[in-house]
Amino acid sequence: MSVEAYILIQAEAGELENVVNACASNPSISQAQALSGPYDVIAHATTETLDDLNRLVLKQIQQIPGITRTLTCPV
Repeated sequence: MSVEAYILIQAEAGELENVVNACASNPSISQAQALSGPYDVIAHATTETLDDLNRLVLKQIQQIPGITRTLTCPV
């Protein structure tokens, strides 16, 4: 069984395109799209376990330059 989640991302001004492209290039992210509202990007992730999801967010997504905050919503 796999774990799916939507990751809501806030980005620094001027970094939106770089953040979307960096997220979309990650093999665990099936989609990354720009939003309007309190969050700038939404990414759909699929991992094997909840621990893998946590590692993805903490060690890969949050390390992308320009990201200021994330909110992970497992589904």
